[in-house]
Amino acid sequence: MPDLHDVVELAAANGHLAVISTIRADGTVQASLVNAGTSTHPKTGQKVLALVAGGRVKLANLRARPTTTVTFHHRWNWITIEGIAELAGPDDTKLGLSPDELTALLRTIFADAGGTHDDWTTYDRTMAQERRAAVLIRPTRIYGN
Repeated sequence: MPDLHDVVELAAANGHLAVISTIRADGTVQASLVNAGTSTHPKTGQKVLALVAGGRVKLANLRARPTTTVTFHHRWNWITIEGIAELAGPDDTKLGLSPDELTALLRTIFADAGGTHDDWTTYDRTMAQERRAAVLIRPTRIYGN
């Protein structure tokens, strides 16, 4: 069975692109393309799948129904991670992160998902203005080929 170490390898092979699926209020699936990677949960220290998310629909779905599925692929190789999402952002304060801790977490996840930035001050300002949130997914099942 694949694990998060396998996710790291496959994510790097495809530019950290993945499809995240969330559940709408009517039970149908909403999917979108994201950059994701593995990161360390800021409170538990456990490895999690992580991404920085914006968008009203995806975040609303995850707040109401945190069960989610993320799939990475490269050519015909794929890995799917099913899990429970926790959010940390300006509108999601359950983890109790300070503003500085949230800023550091968003930067870390962005880098863990393959991102680079020449101007972190601008990045931080954009994340705050767009009310972006860290999505931390504790895997409950990982499978693939």
